[in-house]
Amino acid sequence: MRVRALTLRICRQFIRDKRTLALLFVAPLFILTLVYFIFGGSGSPPKIGAVGLPNAIVSGLEASADVVDYGSWDEALEDLRGQDLDAVLALRSGKPALLLEGSDPSRSRAVLLAVSALQRQSASQALQPEISYLHGKAGMSSFDSFGPVMIGFFSFFFVFLLAGVAFLRERTTGTMERLLATPIRRQEVVLGYLCGFGVFALAQAALIACFAVYVLGMYMTGSIWLILLVNLLLTLTALTLGTLLSAFAGSEFQIIQFVPIVIVPQAFFSGLFPLDGMSPWLHKLTYLMPLYYGGDALRGIMIRGEGFGGIAADIAVLVVFSLSFAALNVVALRKQRAI
Repeated sequence: MRVRALTLRICRQFIRDKRTLALLFVAPLFILTLVYFIFGGSGSPPKIGAVGLPNAIVSGLEASADVVDYGSWDEALEDLRGQDLDAVLALRSGKPALLLEGSDPSRSRAVLLAVSALQRQSASQALQPEISYLHGKAGMSSFDSFGPVMIGFFSFFFVFLLAGVAFLRERTTGTMERLLATPIRRQEVVLGYLCGFGVFALAQAALIACFAVYVLGMYMTGSIWLILLVNLLLTLTALTLGTLLSAFAGSEFQIIQFVPIVIVPQAFFSGLFPLDGMSPWLHKLTYLMPLYYGGDALRGIMIRGEGFGGIAADIAVLVVFSLSFAALNVVALRKQRAI
């Protein structure tokens, strides 16, 4: 009887806690659906620009690649720099030359496989291109490609949890209530907490970035200071988002319940996994993910050697996210004190 009574009490607790029920039954289906859409596609063939190639070679390439014909080398090179192409194959001074974009090793391997298949065809035995890289290098590992995104992801994930749990504890222990009983303004409360948490968030972001570059030897061509800037903005976004969502949680466990809804989609749409096989309508969800912009900026700095101008758009979006979440934090404090 005692066991049955205890079992019934636990069941009633779960039934009353709708958020826990959603975590148990809805969140797994949501994540499984995302995995299906991301990995269920067939992917896309490599996109190769052709400059001055004979029709026989172009036709052979089209069997395993998407070939775009260009009238000049400069025109193809411009699209390659804009990441609209994976490689450019051209006849330069009568000799074949293959220039790979290089920032994604998997795409580079797909191009090399397409060219190798072409070489094995009887009509193209003479095709032995000189291979060079616009970004990256030969033999660059997959870790060098997705490592920059991992730097941003770890910074975002741990700061989100830290901010959510710590800010929630301030509320549940009564500290926030006593603080709001003073003449302090809500925006000053938010700014103070963000600055306090931000010092440690920045230290963590700097530690992760420096460890990845100088200890693990991750491929790096850009400025370490730009990496720290992007990581700072990512952690500020995670900080403001974590404190905002803590206003809708009553315990640390409820903060954890936000992870499948907030953090997991960030990972899927950040660039850690190939999105080229995803439906176009679903791909648009990437623009709602702060980590997508942080990962794109970090890869641009570390692999493509981009300066501030190349990542300015990503930085601007992260600033907008941070300011928007901070403003919503001020509004959320109305729950603590009527103004």
